[in-house]
Amino acid sequence: MLQLLAALSGAVAVAAGAYGAHGAQGKAAEWLSTGAQYQLVHAVAALVAMGMGARGAAWAFVAGGAVFAGTLYLMAAGAPKWLGAVTPIGGLLLIGGWAWLAWSGVRG
Repeated sequence: MLQLLAALSGAVAVAAGAYGAHGAQGKAAEWLSTGAQYQLVHAVAALVAMGMGARGAAWAFVAGGAVFAGTLYLMAAGAPKWLGAVTPIGGLLLIGGWAWLAWSGVRG
């Protein structure tokens, strides 16, 4: 399931980035670009973390990418701007994933 979600996350990121580059304008294009960049990087990070046996970090990357990028995508689609207050929760999950991965490396 985790591999499926990470792969779908990567696919969504590419689609959002493409739309941001070719179909959106202004702030919406910026939100799509930022969300796509973070989501794609963390989809790959989730797959790497899985390969390292750090499943907790992988879940944090997938969840964080969904929350961080998802709120940006929703705002780009016209959702209320207060969703921007939720975006940092995704960022905290992403940071937590990196910390978890580092801790997994220290523990061996």
